[in-house]
Amino acid sequence: QVRLVESGGGSVQDGGSLRLSCAASGSTNSLCMAWFRQAPGKDREGLAQIDTDGNTNYAAPMEGRFTISRDNGMNTLYLQINDLKPEDTAMYYCAAEEDYGGTLDLVEYEYHTWGQGTRVTVSS
Repeated sequence: QVRLVESGGGSVQDGGSLRLSCAASGSTNSLCMAWFRQAPGKDREGLAQIDTDGNTNYAAPMEGRFTISRDNGMNTLYLQINDLKPEDTAMYYCAAEEDYGGTLDLVEYEYHTWGQGTRVTVSS
C-alpha cells in the first residue's frame, strides 16, 4: 500500500491560485486518485478524481476553478485551484484506490488510502 504526502497548501488572498501536490511512495500506475477537502465543522467532500486512463470527474461546484492531473512517471497527483475564495479554506487530502476498471464514486468510502492533508487558508 502506498503512502501519500500532500504539499503546496498555504495562506493566500482571495482570487489567488495554488497548486497542490500529492507524492506517492510507490507506483501510481494502477491507482484511481482523488482530492477531497474538509472545512472546519463540515464533512469531507470530494472535489475531483482521475482514473488510470486520465479520465477526470469533478464535483459540480468545482468545475472551472479546479483542475486535477497526474504524472505517473513522478508518482504524483496535482490539484490546480484558481480564483480561490474564503470558502475554499479547508484541509485538502489526496486519496487513492486500486482501479479495477469499475467506476468509483467521488465519495470518502470508496477510497482507502489517504494522505495527512495540506491546509489551505484563503483570506478576503
